Amino acid sequence: QVQLVESGGGLVQAGGSLRLSCAASGRTFSSGTMGWLRQAPGKEREFVAAIRWGGGITHYADPVKGRFTISRDNAKKTVYLQMNDLKPEDTAIYYCAARSSPVISSMGGAWDYWGQGTQVTVSS
Repeated sequence: QVQLVESGGGLVQAGGSLRLSCAASGRTFSSGTMGWLRQAPGKEREFVAAIRWGGGITHYADPVKGRFTISRDNAKKTVYLQMNDLKPEDTAIYYCAARSSPVISSMGGAWDYWGQGTQVTVSS
């Protein structure tokens, strides 16, 4: 089992920044992939960004390209999501997810483990 614990959510004004963290523990996999997905009220969960533990290859959803940056600290088994120039439409619960495959996937069903989620609210 892999445990994922997110932190760093909160309330911020439009144009502001937040950094989310996701600490992994348990049976982690050095060759796998970590990602962030989000779910806004009344909407389906959607992919935000992902990173491969080995090599650091990243992938972003179009709405966040150029504003969000995903990174990882292998020694700390922690993944970060730096979110800049936040917009009201970024308001959602943000979930950290992990999968054992090194292939990055934007599909919600492709992830093996999930965190409990952290709320991000962007006011206009």
